[in-house]
Amino acid sequence: MKRVLMVLITGLTILTLAACGQNEADANTISISELTEREDAILSITSEQSFVFDFNIDDEYKEAAVWIEKYEAGNLIDDKLGYMTTQAEQKGSIIFTLSENDSENNNSFNVGIAVDGGVSSIHGSDSNVTDLENVSIVSGSIPEKIAVDNGEVVLASISYSQDENGIQSLTTDFYEDAAGHMNELEEYEFTYLLKAEFIK
Repeated sequence: MKRVLMVLITGLTILTLAACGQNEADANTISISELTEREDAILSITSEQSFVFDFNIDDEYKEAAVWIEKYEAGNLIDDKLGYMTTQAEQKGSIIFTLSENDSENNNSFNVGIAVDGGVSSIHGSDSNVTDLENVSIVSGSIPEKIAVDNGEVVLASISYSQDENGIQSLTTDFYEDAAGHMNELEEYEFTYLLKAEFIK
């Protein structure tokens, strides 16, 4: 599965870097990647949840960091469940996949940053998960595009709830101002947030 993920990341890198030159309106932004049907199919076979984002930044940024935070009922449990940094490039992709293992009550994830010079990735797991069979899961991500020049940003979320009436995903306002809308996480048993920061 790791080899399939690396092939996908490499393919996404080539597509990203083969795109048109940097547009001024896209400078210092992260956007949802437009995947082909084939790329979507590969991700759906290798994981239960996946997200791919493209970034476009100025050369003043020197480092890119990506990590996962875990919250239970709105309380931060782990602020670096998965954490990686790499040298920043002007263009690239951020890839996040999560796979669930109901029999072992375990969630495993892969996070990667793909740039012209190659791919940096980490694999991790969360073994502190209980009763995945009886929860509802909802995921969400940024609106089409967000700026990276205001520090750390929330790119995506995966939330779990035992509410029998169903659950809704986090609001768009949450991704635009996470600090001001952290109370939204109280509605879920637990939530993973994928965050990123570009550092000058």
